[in-house]
Amino acid sequence: MSDLNEKKNESSHHHPNLKQISHRFSRIIGHTKAIKKMVEEGRDCSDVLVQIAAVKSALNNVGKIILDDHIDHCVVKAIEENNREVLEDLKDAVDKFFK
Repeated sequence: MSDLNEKKNESSHHHPNLKQISHRFSRIIGHTKAIKKMVEEGRDCSDVLVQIAAVKSALNNVGKIILDDHIDHCVVKAIEENNREVLEDLKDAVDKFFK
């Protein structure tokens, strides 16, 4: 996690959709807490799995928003500045995102 914090400090910036992203993460957190409660209460495994799938989908959707912001702002700027490092970082991030 320290590598992530170091990177954040190097390229700290404002996400254009920060409010939307923050709201979605709050909903995801609430949803995961509800799933945890379902498991603790011994709810049906099928129901739990459906809810887990919903959280995975929600996380993917937030990831898409962040990826779009990154491409529209950071990557465009990097291309204008001929900064290949940002493109390599993007490739690595996309590989990890889709694993």
